Amino acid sequence: MMINLVVFDMAGTVVDEQNVVYKTLQKAINQAGIPVTLEQVLADGAGKEKKAAITDIVAIHAPGQTPEAIESMFRFFLTELDTAYDELDVIPIKGAEEVFQTLLENGIYVVLNTGYNRATAEKLIKKLGWVIGEDFDELVTASDVLHARPEPDMILLAMEKTEITDPSEVLKIGDSAIDIEEGKNAGCGVTVGITTGAQTREQLAAAAPDHIIDSLQELIALVGLDDIEE
Repeated sequence: MMINLVVFDMAGTVVDEQNVVYKTLQKAINQAGIPVTLEQVLADGAGKEKKAAITDIVAIHAPGQTPEAIESMFRFFLTELDTAYDELDVIPIKGAEEVFQTLLENGIYVVLNTGYNRATAEKLIKKLGWVIGEDFDELVTASDVLHARPEPDMILLAMEKTEITDPSEVLKIGDSAIDIEEGKNAGCGVTVGITTGAQTREQLAAAAPDHIIDSLQELIALVGLDDIEE
């Protein structure tokens, strides 16, 4: 199977932001009087568009909240996250930049996709010093499409942007089960879970990815290229 496009989730997969998004989601829900833990937030909200994540977490742990209450939590989350990112030292996951370079040098497209909105994703990328079109090919965010994960819209848009028409040529990698579901719903030829982020190997395995890896360097072999030095 020939892979011509790799679609990477961002936080926890190629960006180490110390789980600040999910810690901030937890804070937003806690301040509304709902006592969820970080583990519960990761289990029920990882990888999702962030308002959808709040909606789903609250529906499980405090059902019956009004749309206005959800909206209030989401607005609190956005404000707090903006402050957190201003103060946070964001770094790449080990091996991310080298893996991007190896893929690009071998003619494989690299697209980042994320449950963040575009403004948040671009802020992260700027803090990392990455440039779209240089360090990777394209960015697709939850606010660029009608339906976020687990629907396939973001991957389909990534394919459109890179002119890949056959989903069997696409590999999707992410650190949450919903990333895997997104890849399967898009018909990706390969789906990969990675244990560097939000969810455990067991949580990833529940979504039945084709592979589960512990480091980005392992991805190179999966696309049929020689391994790179760590």
